[in-house]
Amino acid sequence: MIKRHFFLIAAAVLLGLMVIAAIVKIATGDEKSAQGPGAAGGRRGGQEVSQAVVGQRQFSDQIRVLGVARGQRSVNITSSTTELITRVLFADGQLVSAGAPLVELQAREEDAAIIEARANVNQAQREYDRYKALADRGIAPQVMLEQAETGLETARASLQAAQARRGDRVIRAPFAGRMGLTTVTAGTLINPGAVIATLDDTSTIRVDFPLPERYLNVLQPGAQLTATADAYGDEPFQGRIALIDTRVNETTRAATARAEFANPGGRIRPGMLLRVVVQQGQRQAAAAPESAVQYEGAGAFVYRIAPGQNGSTAQRVEVEAGAVENGFVEILSGIEPGDRIVGSGLNRIQPGAPVSVAGADRKSAADRKSGAAQ
Repeated sequence: MIKRHFFLIAAAVLLGLMVIAAIVKIATGDEKSAQGPGAAGGRRGGQEVSQAVVGQRQFSDQIRVLGVARGQRSVNITSSTTELITRVLFADGQLVSAGAPLVELQAREEDAAIIEARANVNQAQREYDRYKALADRGIAPQVMLEQAETGLETARASLQAAQARRGDRVIRAPFAGRMGLTTVTAGTLINPGAVIATLDDTSTIRVDFPLPERYLNVLQPGAQLTATADAYGDEPFQGRIALIDTRVNETTRAATARAEFANPGGRIRPGMLLRVVVQQGQRQAAAAPESAVQYEGAGAFVYRIAPGQNGSTAQRVEVEAGAVENGFVEILSGIEPGDRIVGSGLNRIQPGAPVSVAGADRKSAADRKSGAAQ
């Protein structure tokens, strides 16, 4: 029993010592905290942040618009009549020249009409030759020769008409370009207006886009511009403004501008979405990294690093942001070139909170000590 009581008393004493030690530790911690970050032997607090310095950079005045790529010439190959296809004379994706035969339609009636017309021409030629010989000898009157000549000319015209109808049974390329995909084959019955294939001249790409009327005095045909496509990332394509429409849309207050881009290798395809950038000039302005600017509603702000009595602090400063280009934001007002600002991690900073800039605060403290020693 005595041994049991001894163990209980020892456990109670040990527990009491642990409680006293915890209280002493908490009290000591509060005292150090109350002494502040500048106390001797203490470690300065504050969130460590990266620093960016506001500088001067060049920004471009730009007009950014979206446009759809079109070929210099594009057409759907169709038929003007209902007929069977007898031959397909091109392959998918083939480059064809202007006037090249693409599709041949059934033309049995037209072939027969040509045979008949040729026979009529031969008959009219023989009659003309006979009356010509008789008229030269003074046997046949001149009027008979004239009638024979008219008959010959009529027969020749009929032959040309039959040959033209036969030619309509061969569909040809209206211009040089590249054929698209087709699903027709020999034996397909084609109807008027049905698309047989597509033909595109993509040596030059055209993009039509709206140009606000306030820029009509600034931009003229021949002005240089660039465009990018999602298929090629940020790779720029160089072009120029070829034409600006003569009318301004009364609703949008914009005129349609047509841009042209050289397209060697056919990399830009009709129908692709292009982001067109028109340069208007360059200017110098204060700039801050995009990561240093935080947006809130319609406004923006940065955290300026300001010296304090016990180190640096983060001061929230409202700024007026302008253009964004190459990872930098144009600062129109709020901060000046040379100001130090927090470069990243803005969502974790409280306004007025102490911050620790890597290397900068330690250097400032050393400078203060050196001045005090003097």
